[in-house]
Amino acid sequence: MMRKIIHVDMDAFFASIEQHDNPKLRGKPVIVGGLSGRGVVSTCSYEARKYGVHSAMPMYMAKTLCPHGIFLPVRFQRYREVSEKVFDILYEVTDIVEPLSIDEAYLDVTDIDKNPEDIAKEIKEKVHMVTGLTVSAGVSYNKFLAKIASDWNKPDGLMIITEDMVPDILRPLSVSKVYGIGKKSSERLKKIGVEKVDDLLKLSQDELTNIFGKYGKEIYDRIRGIDSRPVETYRETKSIGKETTLKKDTSDADLLLKYLRGFADIVSSELKGERLYCRTVTVKIKTSNFTLHTRSRTLNEYIDSSDDIYSVAEAIFKEAKMTQPVRLIGLSVSNLSATKIKQLSLFDLDVKRNLKIDKILYDVNKKLGGHFVKRGSDI
Repeated sequence: MMRKIIHVDMDAFFASIEQHDNPKLRGKPVIVGGLSGRGVVSTCSYEARKYGVHSAMPMYMAKTLCPHGIFLPVRFQRYREVSEKVFDILYEVTDIVEPLSIDEAYLDVTDIDKNPEDIAKEIKEKVHMVTGLTVSAGVSYNKFLAKIASDWNKPDGLMIITEDMVPDILRPLSVSKVYGIGKKSSERLKKIGVEKVDDLLKLSQDELTNIFGKYGKEIYDRIRGIDSRPVETYRETKSIGKETTLKKDTSDADLLLKYLRGFADIVSSELKGERLYCRTVTVKIKTSNFTLHTRSRTLNEYIDSSDDIYSVAEAIFKEAKMTQPVRLIGLSVSNLSATKIKQLSLFDLDVKRNLKIDKILYDVNKKLGGHFVKRGSDI
């Protein structure tokens, strides 16, 4: 049986929420992110994108490209509140939901006796009715094509890619649109004259294997419409992090701390998007002589806020007392959990009982596809 997969992606999620909550911002270039000197863009409205602004862009660059933009801080609690409403709608459709982030997910509706296009339309209508926001949806017979489809005519788009449309519909697309081909690989392909999927289709499986190693066959299949990856209702994330190589080596501690502040914002956003907490924070530093320094701190309790993560990273950085200029700095979190359990003495019988209850809830959470069940909720 051919699968029926839907990919949903909220349109300019953070910026759209700001425009919804404040109607005076509608139709204007709204840019949401870290407002410090080294902050980055989390999301921007489509009006801002016309100026070349995009997510993950340094905020100073966004201000240069769009000086009249409206720059707003991130409101994680509000975004998470809206995200939960959206995912409630998705879980009403099926339990087979794979969250990719706070505003994006796959659904497998193969076993639902209804046209997947109609299901996607119903999702779009209900999301708009409940949140006032728009969502773009893509429908196809595998994950790769469904994601390509959802991005086809944003915002508020709906696209269906059928088997007979492949590979012709993919030919004009940039190779960067192919899952598994990142920025560095795209640049490497461009150097040999491969910029479009049409160029990739001319390469043999052996040639792609020479370029991409063991992933060559997957890419060969993918651009021909073959992608057997299942919609995973639970994915174990082991760590989340962000790092950058500086344009110029520096010993400026204030500047390096600004980078860590921005990384903490990004990492916190990803944690909250996946509904996870962390207990270990790691700071990675590579000095000008290419010596790598990695220092970690494991806490007694789980955290997910940007301020908490940065506070730990700042302490680690200051204790490091680097004597050489820094060329690379990074921050990551690990020891992740879907529950926020304070680590107390295991000899306390009450604590043992609570840990056991939380373990049961965690297992239920996995079975429900990550749709977290809080203690005291009806199961």
